[in-house]
Amino acid sequence: MASITANNLYKVFGRRPERGVQALQQGTDRGELRSMGLTAAVIDASFSVDPGEIFVVMGLSGSGKSTLIRMVNGLLQPTSGEVHIGDTNVTRAKGEHLRRVRRENVSMVFQHFALMPHRTVGENAAYALEVQGVNRADRQAKAEEALDMVDLGGWAGYKPGELSGGMRQRVGLARALAAGTDIMLMDEAFSALDPLIRREMQDKLVELQNRLDKTVLFITHDLNEAMRLGDRIAMMRDGRIEQIGTAEQILNDPANNYVAQFVQDVDRSRVITADGIMESPPVIIGPEQGPLVAQKLMRETQTSWLVVVGRDRTLVGMVHEAGVAAAVRERRDMLPVIPRDQVATATPTTLLADMFRDASDANSPVVVVDEHDRVLGTIPHVTLLAAASSSTDNGGQSSVPSTIGEGVR
Repeated sequence: MASITANNLYKVFGRRPERGVQALQQGTDRGELRSMGLTAAVIDASFSVDPGEIFVVMGLSGSGKSTLIRMVNGLLQPTSGEVHIGDTNVTRAKGEHLRRVRRENVSMVFQHFALMPHRTVGENAAYALEVQGVNRADRQAKAEEALDMVDLGGWAGYKPGELSGGMRQRVGLARALAAGTDIMLMDEAFSALDPLIRREMQDKLVELQNRLDKTVLFITHDLNEAMRLGDRIAMMRDGRIEQIGTAEQILNDPANNYVAQFVQDVDRSRVITADGIMESPPVIIGPEQGPLVAQKLMRETQTSWLVVVGRDRTLVGMVHEAGVAAAVRERRDMLPVIPRDQVATATPTTLLADMFRDASDANSPVVVVDEHDRVLGTIPHVTLLAAASSSTDNGGQSSVPSTIGEGVR
């Protein structure tokens, strides 16, 4: 079951907003609606957020993203459509039922911290637990644990006014973590921070997500932030969701001209990962097989290299055409294997930009391996170059070494 589900959400402001929904469904333009005294903030928005996913809603000011998140937590009632948190219909929940969902299932992290200045950092971090009725000793312990998670251990006794902006935002994040909810809603949570601190907070969120596996609905107007954080991204414009997909899907297959123009200046080398461009190796070989077998396989597949793997498909190394040819001439029985530690490797999440240096030093493709060092695929130099040229073709800055792949197929 999805953690959050939104079905055909509309939010229209003004008198008798239902008229606006009907007009929009009949094809009336958002601008024309203003002549009726109505403002359409969200139009027919549908999406779902899976457990453990960072789902980013990205759009410029006025696109409807903040209105959308307020309908998710029940602060705004949709004009039409429904929101579910797990199996709870938030749209129909009222009174104590809705308050319980907010206390037990959802935490908020706000753009401007929303800390209480008269309370200490520890008391602010524990506030959600206080609302839940947790006793003082337990909530203090959980608050201190959450503060440690965001690198604010030892600051519990200070007041928010004694902290920097980045530290205050960490307190807001600690408050959401201390609440123990499975879902965190983050509305422009890092937008008020300086660029360097903002980057640090993004790193901290990614680190915490890897440890805690929360479900995060993250709102931002910053495309680079969306691309960096989002497992999936919903691109909004004028109240409508234009496209939902991974960063790579949006970059490589934009749904329309608006999305294409919006992402045209993104440096793809900082977004595209190894699993998005890797290929199955044309053939693999075991270390016990000899040079004659390797030479035959190379001729059949028209390749100048082979990946050498063990019985469990773990990476042993590689062999190259010249080494194999020399071994055949000298009638050697053993494969001339280039060992594992001399092979350029990557994990599925390695960024394209991070593969360039190793690839330029190696006379072979990059080998993609999993956490157990099993071979998942390969990335030939020509594929790296093609992906990198897409970055520069689209206005991004690529740092591909000029010597990468010279003389190598």
